[in-house]
Formats: sequence, structure tokens, C-alpha cells
Amino acid sequence: MSENVLEIDRLRKTFGDHVAVDDVSFVLPPGGSLAVVGESGSGKTTTARMLVGLERPDAGHIRVLGRDRSQAPRGRAARLARAREIQMVFQDPYLSLDPRVTVAGCIEESLRLHFAQSGPERARRRDELLERVGLGAREAAARPRKLSGGQRQRVAIARALATEPKVLILDEATSALDVSIQAQILDLLTEIRRDLDIAYVFISHDLALVRHVADDVVVLFQGRVVESGPTGRVLSQPEHPYTRLLLHSVPRPGWDPAQIAADRRALQETV
Repeated sequence: MSENVLEIDRLRKTFGDHVAVDDVSFVLPPGGSLAVVGESGSGKTTTARMLVGLERPDAGHIRVLGRDRSQAPRGRAARLARAREIQMVFQDPYLSLDPRVTVAGCIEESLRLHFAQSGPERARRRDELLERVGLGAREAAARPRKLSGGQRQRVAIARALATEPKVLILDEATSALDVSIQAQILDLLTEIRRDLDIAYVFISHDLALVRHVADDVVVLFQGRVVESGPTGRVLSQPEHPYTRLLLHSVPRPGWDPAQIAADRRALQETV
């Protein structure tokens, strides 16, 4: 059995003539937190979609607890087994929640799909999950359109936790929220990681967020890994021009557009 909960080995994905992901590799230990960062079009979301099986890699391997999950699962049981291991929380939870179903129904549907439970057992587990993410009976009885953005994201997290996953993929999961609500969701994710020992993969362009939530970081540029390592080292002592460009592009006191332009030119020279 592998000591890593997730191992990504030389993933490649093309769409026609476009190479979206090329030779991407990284590992994630149990309970770890890794960020995959890059600008739009860098390949980070395509990578995330391959991890959860929404896209099939053209080459490379995805291993969860040492088991290869690179190929499309055959049969319902195999699909459910994969879903129980890795869950994904999207940027806009409203698009992934059925507007016709109450929050309670949404959570119960996931539990019914993955576990053989009686009605009372399922209800108890539903309430536990909602309490875990800070929601109560009032929110449970509501439909998604009646909830705030932060509440909907809490529902999405509760539904993901219902399968008891080993890995949670968070694809820009806080970027659509107000800053104060972002902080609340990040505090919640920190608490869940500590209590349940779930490993996280953050897909993000927000380096300030990455600095606070990720143990390690992988930087993608044009579908390839250009830098990786402990978050503190990569973000304080970047070695690749693209990483420096990302850091210099963050508005802050002393922000220098001329430096950003110089970094962009240096980057173009390396391509």
C-alpha cells in the first residue's frame, strides 16, 4: 500500500490539437493539502477534472491509495467506489445543486446512493453532516435558491463529505464569495481537515489563499509543471519566471507594473 493517498504520474490530456495538460506529476500524503496554481488556461481545472473522472487522461496514471484510477470505471459499483474516494467542490455550487430538491434531500440522496442505511440512520447522518458545516434545520428544509452563496457552498461541502472521501478537490471553491465569507469557509475547511484527516487539492489562482491553506504547491504553465515544492519556499523564493510573474501580479503596496512587464518578457524568452 502506498504511503500517499494520491499519486499523479505524468498525466497528459489533449483536446484536438491543443495540449491542455502535459507530463503533470505530484503526490499528496494522507491529510495533506496541496495547491495547483496558474492563470486561466494553465491546465489546472483539466487536471482536477481528470482526478475525479470527469475527463479521461490520454496518458499517465492516477493512483488513490496505491490503486490505479486512470481508466474509466466499468460498471456502477466501480463508479461509486471511485466517487467515494475523491469528491469535488466547484466554484459555483448552485450549478451542481438540484434547485427542486431541499438541502436535506440533497444530502440524503448522496447517502442513499453510497450506503445501505435505514431511513432513521440516514436522517441522523444527514443532520451530523449539516451540523459539521454549520447548517441547521432551517437550512435543511430550504431549497438552494433560498440560501446565500456561503450557505450553498457549505451544502456542497456537506454533500462531498457524505461519501467519506479520502481526497477533496476544491476548484476555486471560495473565489465567488465575499472576502468575509471566504474566511469562514476556509476556517471550516481547516477544521474539517484537522478532525477528519481528509487530504485537499486546492485549484486556485489566488496566491494569498494558497499561502494560508496549502502545505505544498504545484505551479502550472501551459499545461506543464514549472515549479513545485513546499508552499513557503516556492512563494518566498520562486525559481521560475512564471512563478515570479504570478507573485508580482498580485496588487499590493509597491506594486510595480513595470516589473510585471519585465517578468512577462523573461517568461516569453523561456517558451
